[in-house]
Amino acid sequence: MTNYICLDIGGTAVKYGITTEKGRFIFKNWEPNQAAGQGRDAFLAKLARLIEAAKNRYDVQGVAVATAGVVNPETGIILFASDNIPGYSGTRLKEYLTGESNLPVEIENDVNAVALGEYWQGAGRGARSLFCLAVGTGIGGGLILYGQLVHGASFSAGEAGYMKIAGERSWEEVASTKALVQEVARAKGLTWAPEGRHVFQWARDGDREAREAIERLVANLSRGIAAICYVVNPEVVILGGGIMEQVDYLRPLFARALSRELLPAVYEKTRLDFARLGNDAGMTGALYNLLRRQSGRPAKGV
Repeated sequence: MTNYICLDIGGTAVKYGITTEKGRFIFKNWEPNQAAGQGRDAFLAKLARLIEAAKNRYDVQGVAVATAGVVNPETGIILFASDNIPGYSGTRLKEYLTGESNLPVEIENDVNAVALGEYWQGAGRGARSLFCLAVGTGIGGGLILYGQLVHGASFSAGEAGYMKIAGERSWEEVASTKALVQEVARAKGLTWAPEGRHVFQWARDGDREAREAIERLVANLSRGIAAICYVVNPEVVILGGGIMEQVDYLRPLFARALSRELLPAVYEKTRLDFARLGNDAGMTGALYNLLRRQSGRPAKGV
């Protein structure tokens, strides 16, 4: 049995685990991302130590990485990243981790990795094309057509959150989890920011402000999803992110909203689904990316 190290580098945490070549986890854990306080070099050294510790415990054959930021997957260079990891832009991450670990390393953007994970092992399994949306503080996306992840000319394909769908406001300004909780806080006059789960619990308890805010969120998300469907026409649209775990509440709302936004011929041929791999999606997709690039052909699912 061949094992691999998987890392999912986010702005607030680093998830890591050991998987088989079939994507079955033997071990997984997470640590807070302290790069903002410790600096880039200390953060990179921490990644190297995590890999070394895994090598000492398991027989591993490669390192699969999903990371925040715009990534050149051919070179493994971080082309652009937010200040959550200071100085991360321009980092030659693949080169660094390969040198430190003496193992094959492959790097992919985190939302692209989620799309790959759901395509391989989750809600997109068996589909020929899909668009995966990660809805959180912002909105990110990953596009797969005929089994191939689409990167775009500047490796920015899928960055749908920057679309202007509400005048001068971007999609993620009106349709992210951050937008939802801010709207509810304003409506209720709160001096603190609730979490998405609070908003949904209030809505389930009959709270009018919470219910109306969720309905507006779904309407705004559906407008953007419709635009994507008209341009790309994917077989499946997958919704991920913490609030998208409220499947029973959200599914009928999306069904009604999308039926209004899309022509019947498009709506009937577009399957809306919700991510199934949870917090493991990025690591699973990173593994799929590693296997595919190392073998030169798509990995087979289980």
